[in-house]
Amino acid sequence: MQPFYRFEHFSKMPGCVHAVTKKDPAEPCVFSLALHTGEAAEKIIANREKAVARLGVEETVHFVAAEQTHSDHIEVIRSREARGWEALDDAVSDCDALITDRQGVILTILTADCVPILLYDAEKKVVAAVHAGWRGTKAQIAAKTVQRMKDVFGCRPEDIAAGIAPSIGKCCYEVGKDVASHFFGITDSVEQKGEKYMLDLPYINKYQLLKAGLTEANIEMSGLCTSCEVNTFFSYRKEQGCSGRFMSMIGLR
Repeated sequence: MQPFYRFEHFSKMPGCVHAVTKKDPAEPCVFSLALHTGEAAEKIIANREKAVARLGVEETVHFVAAEQTHSDHIEVIRSREARGWEALDDAVSDCDALITDRQGVILTILTADCVPILLYDAEKKVVAAVHAGWRGTKAQIAAKTVQRMKDVFGCRPEDIAAGIAPSIGKCCYEVGKDVASHFFGITDSVEQKGEKYMLDLPYINKYQLLKAGLTEANIEMSGLCTSCEVNTFFSYRKEQGCSGRFMSMIGLR
């Protein structure tokens, strides 16, 4: 099994390095990369070091992780230094989207069902990583990240490529009306199932990116449901509260 899931269009762009980690039963904690879920920190840090080695980046790189809070808070990273990589203390606080134009900085998102979104503007040389659960999706965090890329770096949405990584799909994401009702206005985003609703968060985030000005051709969907593919990716729902998280990452070479 390949150590990473990768997007086809990013893989063809030499200025971009990206990867989405997978489970590895041969490694501690099945290769979880989360420091915040109670596992021994030394095991997670060792897993992170193995992920870096597998990534095969030759130059010195600095990984940035955030304290994800299901918000719409966005941070622009302007310094070449690691944050939240070996300890939680220096992670970017209360933040669910990271943007940078600094080479050698790898932005990371940790998930186990929520939607990880990677963005890359090859013209302005800017990348972003977004964490979108239903609350972040309701707040349109992906579209707001595109807007911040426009405001700060002059990015044009039509130049931005997006990768929507493995996340829980409409096939498995059952929610109540209190959650589903936030998305009733988006065609095909919700399917009623008795008194419950099946919610399509990856599709909704794609819809919001299109509304933000990205082109259909520049948005690549993994099409993988973490609940269905639980042998490959962590799924909080399928595993009934698992502590593992996989990592989606992107940076500039």
